[in-house]
Amino acid sequence: MLLELRHPFRLATGTRTHTKVVLTQIHWEGLVGFGEAAMPPYYGEDHETAKAFLSKASEVLLNENNSFGSSDGKEEIARIMEKIDAIAPGNNAAKASVDIALHDLWGKVIGKPLWQLLGSELEKMPATSFTLGIAEPAVMQQKLEEASGFKIIKVKLGSGDDRQLIRSIREMSSLPIYADANQGWKDKEATLDLVYWLQEQNVQLIEQPFHKDDLGSSAWLTERSPLPIFADESFQRFTDLDRVSDCFHGVNIKLMKCIGISEAIRIADVARKHRLKLMIGCMTETSCGIMAAAALAPQIDYADTDGCWLVRNNPFEMPAFGNGRIMLDSTPGLGLKK
Repeated sequence: MLLELRHPFRLATGTRTHTKVVLTQIHWEGLVGFGEAAMPPYYGEDHETAKAFLSKASEVLLNENNSFGSSDGKEEIARIMEKIDAIAPGNNAAKASVDIALHDLWGKVIGKPLWQLLGSELEKMPATSFTLGIAEPAVMQQKLEEASGFKIIKVKLGSGDDRQLIRSIREMSSLPIYADANQGWKDKEATLDLVYWLQEQNVQLIEQPFHKDDLGSSAWLTERSPLPIFADESFQRFTDLDRVSDCFHGVNIKLMKCIGISEAIRIADVARKHRLKLMIGCMTETSCGIMAAAALAPQIDYADTDGCWLVRNNPFEMPAFGNGRIMLDSTPGLGLKK
C-alpha cells in the first residue's frame, strides 16, 4: 500500500508525498502476527523487493519448529531473525516486518502484551515528539494545530535559513524542540554557533548535523556542543555502533533500519555500555510499526514515534495517546486494533 502523508514532507534531502508500505502476516495455530515494512525511497526498498524477500523468508519460517508458547520467545525470535537476516543483504524494512510480526504473534500466543514480555515499565514511557517538515509559516501553523496534545515538536532544519524558521515557530509555540538537520549542515564553526543559539531557543537535542560519512565533523561538534548530538543516517545497524560511538552523544534506533525489535534490544544493551544516549525513532508508518517501537520505548531515553499521526490512511486504529505519550494497555501482542 501507499501511505499518504497529510502534508508534503520536505527535508534537507528532498520532498515526498507518500511512503511505500508492505504489511506482513504470520499465521500460527489460528493466531496472526502483524508486521510492517515502511520503505522511504532513499533506502532502496519497494513493494517488489519486499515481496521477493518475504517469499524467501516464508520458506525459512515454514521449516521452523517454533516455541512461541514459552517465555523464551525473545531468544527464539532472535535465533530465527539470524536466519532471516542471512537470506540476503539489505532488505532491512522487509526483515523488520518479519521480526515485528513474530513479536506480535509471541505476545498473542502467551496472552500478554509485548511491552510486558520485553520488560518495559509503562511509567517510564517517554513523551514522543511530533515532526514538522520544512514548510511556510502558514503551513507550520496548521501542523502545530495538528500536534495538539504533543509536548515536544521535532523540526527539520538544514535546507535554508534555520534561524528564521525557528523564530517563526517560536512565534507560534513555546514547546521544547528536537532539531533534525538531516545531513544538511556543512561548516563546523557556523554549525557550533547555530547550536549555541538553538540551545537558547529551548532546542533539546540535534540529529545528524553533517553528511552521514563525515564522522570527523560530527565528532568535532559532539566534543564542543552544549546539546546532545545524535546519529541517524550515520547509524543503521548494530555493526555501526563501534564506528559511531566516539562521534556522537547518542544514536537513533529505527526498527526499519535495524531489522526489528531483536536487533534494537541488542543495540540498546551495547550502546549503554558505550555510554550513548538512546532515541527510538520511526519512518512514516502505520500503527503497526509505531506500536512495535512503543513496546520498547520505555527502555529508551527519547522517543520520536509519531509516524502514524503524519499519514491520512492508517489502516489500523490510532494508538491511545495522553499527556504527550503513547499509552499501552494489556492487549496481547502489539495491541493493534483494526
